[in-house]
Amino acid sequence: MYIMFKKVFILIFIFFSCKCFATKLKSGTYRATLLLNVENNIELPFNFDVKYNGKKPIIIIKNADERINVDEIIVKGDSVNFKMPVFDTEFKTVLRNDSLIGVWINHYRKEKNVVPFKAVYNQTNRFNFVPSKTNPYFEGNWEATFSPNTNDSSKAIGVFHHVEQTDYLTGTFLTETGDYRYLEGMKNGNKLYLSCFDGSHAFLFIAEHNGSQLVNGKFYSGAHWQESWEAKQNPNFKLRNADEITFLKNKEDKLNFSFLNLNKKIISITDKKYENKPLVIQIMGSWCPNCMDESAYLSGIYKLYNLKGLEIIALAFEKTTDFDKAVKQVTRLKNKFKIDYEILITGQTGKEKASETLSALNKISAFPTTLFLNKQHQVIKITTGFSGPATGKDYETFKQQTEMLILNLLKS
Repeated sequence: MYIMFKKVFILIFIFFSCKCFATKLKSGTYRATLLLNVENNIELPFNFDVKYNGKKPIIIIKNADERINVDEIIVKGDSVNFKMPVFDTEFKTVLRNDSLIGVWINHYRKEKNVVPFKAVYNQTNRFNFVPSKTNPYFEGNWEATFSPNTNDSSKAIGVFHHVEQTDYLTGTFLTETGDYRYLEGMKNGNKLYLSCFDGSHAFLFIAEHNGSQLVNGKFYSGAHWQESWEAKQNPNFKLRNADEITFLKNKEDKLNFSFLNLNKKIISITDKKYENKPLVIQIMGSWCPNCMDESAYLSGIYKLYNLKGLEIIALAFEKTTDFDKAVKQVTRLKNKFKIDYEILITGQTGKEKASETLSALNKISAFPTTLFLNKQHQVIKITTGFSGPATGKDYETFKQQTEMLILNLLKS
């Protein structure tokens, strides 16, 4: 372990010691890589564009249909440092011959949280393969198994789409606790390559097509995790119903909680503000990409239905128990998505603490978990996870069902 990290920092030192540096971050497209595994040279690629608003540079990270605008950028001399929006991660880099070289730092982690980074100017391919018109091996829905034949085995649905019958692909994985958001990649021969970087997720998927199945799959999450996976094409495979995973132990019980909001005011579900109003309770964290997608959606729902009586309360389970630090992180999320509903700081971290805090429920299996309450504050529905916009029709179905439920709650 020591030898590996020593190599990483020697590599970074060499990069930073080079004297041939540019003086300005150029507009255009870059191919970025995160070196997830130094020993085996495992790189996660993604692309971004640099544009200028006046003299201010903006970095636009691209994952399939997703565009992430990064505007917290500090350029000083040949140093270019930037923070990812919402998430507590950042890049520290220098300009060298029009390229950026440095590290990505994930402040949520204590170990393996510094990853070597490089971005080369004027390279547009995500993966360095030559595309062609091809047999779309990977098109459709796949029954996927992560960590097969182990106690940690779990199921997912892989949804892949070849772009205009070429080697280019987009897709995602749906699980019982959320989706893997926007994946983009390529087919090369009989191999599948997909990646995603959104500031929190740093995902790389590799697998082989053997004629009927995806085999020899590897999934990398940042520098800290990897596991095997396999899949077979199965359009009829379904996961457990997300509305049946978390439930009230006693159907007659009601939720009862009080926490501080971002202004240190105690907010309770029993406050007069919420009397005789339907409620959506969002169990979330600002560090959670699926929670980010749900927050963007709920922010719009609140604006549509608040004047008709709907209220939303978010319970934030952050990666820290430090109140001020938690407020700082949650505020970034609130400002990013213009959230007008209350976000309360629970002072707790993790699913186990969330389960203890909301002890009327059997368990919290995922962030987000969303509860829908009627005007009498009886729990009508509990949804585990969130099928975000990257899931396509699943997201559209979720939106239709949710808005129909909210309209019924407002009428009842």
